[in-house]
Amino acid sequence: METVHQREAFTKDGWGRELKCRLCDTEATQDTYCRPHSRAYKNIVRKYEAWKKAVGISWKEYLSEIAENSLTGEWVKEVAEYMVKNGDEQDVT
Repeated sequence: METVHQREAFTKDGWGRELKCRLCDTEATQDTYCRPHSRAYKNIVRKYEAWKKAVGISWKEYLSEIAENSLTGEWVKEVAEYMVKNGDEQDVT
């Protein structure tokens, strides 16, 4: 179980300031996204392998596809658009 002290360690920078989500400026978790955007990010990463296997798509193409898909949820779309815009080079192979 996470203690308050552990949670603060993840949500504060080296100067004791609260970390903010990259997208919506609310309190961030350890990966610099708020909880909903963090879940969306993790889903993006987790589902990439299935997309890659099914259609032979690169990471950048995958992000673009999900950002442009009208069926993509709002949180996932925001994260994917942010990653495309900021040139996320994550290798999830």
